[in-house]
Amino acid sequence: MYTNDYEEVNVPALKPDPLSAEEKLVKISAMPHWTRMAFDGLTELNRVQSKVYATALFKSDNILVSAPTGSGKTNVAMLTILQQMGLHRNEDDSFNHSDYKILYVAPMKALAAEVVRNLSNRLTQQYGVTVMELSGDKVLNRQQIEETQIIVATPEKWEEKLDNLTYTRLVKLIIIDAVHLLHDDRRRVLKSIVASTVRQKHIRLVGLSIPDSNDVASFLQDDQKKGLFSFDNRYRSCPLAYQCIGIKANNPQLMDAICYEKVIGSAGKHQVLIFVQSKKETTKTARAIKDTALANDTLSMFLKDETSREILREHTELVRNSVLKDLLPYGLAIHNGGMTRDDRESVELLFAKRHIQVLVSTPTLACGVNLPVHTVIIKGTQVYKPEKRGLTEVNPLVVTQMLGCAGRLQYDTYGEGIIITEQNKLADYLSLIKSVASNRN
Repeated sequence: MYTNDYEEVNVPALKPDPLSAEEKLVKISAMPHWTRMAFDGLTELNRVQSKVYATALFKSDNILVSAPTGSGKTNVAMLTILQQMGLHRNEDDSFNHSDYKILYVAPMKALAAEVVRNLSNRLTQQYGVTVMELSGDKVLNRQQIEETQIIVATPEKWEEKLDNLTYTRLVKLIIIDAVHLLHDDRRRVLKSIVASTVRQKHIRLVGLSIPDSNDVASFLQDDQKKGLFSFDNRYRSCPLAYQCIGIKANNPQLMDAICYEKVIGSAGKHQVLIFVQSKKETTKTARAIKDTALANDTLSMFLKDETSREILREHTELVRNSVLKDLLPYGLAIHNGGMTRDDRESVELLFAKRHIQVLVSTPTLACGVNLPVHTVIIKGTQVYKPEKRGLTEVNPLVVTQMLGCAGRLQYDTYGEGIIITEQNKLADYLSLIKSVASNRN
């Protein structure tokens, strides 16, 4: 589509390649009996998990897994956790949990909290494993450390503990998630953690979501092909359709209008997650959508049903953020680091249960919080960098991560990813979209 004000280019969804004759999916029933509880509700592993299965569960090699967002890397991490637990398993299926610790490094607090919830739900009651968070939001005392088997930490918090034997002496496995988000200055922290790990031969290192696996393999000081599992977009179970929209002039009102039209296109059918590049912009964008919907008498389209209306009304009384209080009754919400943790988690829960239909967030939510998102809109692609005293384009890896939040298999048969940018950047993002959509390694 081309108008005097903007240009829109569509890239259709690609269907996943069919299984090859020699490719077999691992049945949960074929796994060791004691591991099956961790995969409750599943009947088989997916393609990525099945290819990594033997190495992840039955060997102690360092592994690097590069695969699209939404391809099931969390279950790959689970396989390596079970491998470590198996080394401390008794004949009666009890475990010597005091003999080991596992570190799970998550790049953002939002992802750390999500990982703690996921692992706790799958390991605590079933195996007696304690999972705790170490981040800017959570600290652990000495007793908690001693009683914890899996510590989920942000990189900076763990770097502070590298010389503290209370934390490190029993660590046998380190999982580094979403490595591609540890770019720029945070890459130094990653190198510090990896360098400390490779000096200790008894620690297994697992990397997930690695954009440049050879680069990370060089950190390991290891054979760059050994333990490397690389999967392109053919292994994404839920295909994505993309739109790239280039606005000719710096026109915030037009960007708001286009964003609103895309949201209305999904209203009543699918949930929408809108990524903006600052906390302030989450409020501006959400209010612009609400005001425009009010003016066009479409505000009711964001409420799923009367049950959702009542649940949202109840939660409105509980949240502290004033903007959130104004938006929630209408099925709209914001999510950013300036909100309290309780407010953020309330939003995540309400969105996951499909009561919130439109959520405007900063990119931190893209880092692993598994939400039922059909449509992702990236509204604006410039972010302010204080060190450069100006705006720069969002890192392409972060853009890919945000787009990858659309179309999760357990919720969708396909998803939609939309980028709204400036006209002079349209070709760059169209190239990125096409490379993600049709990547063949």
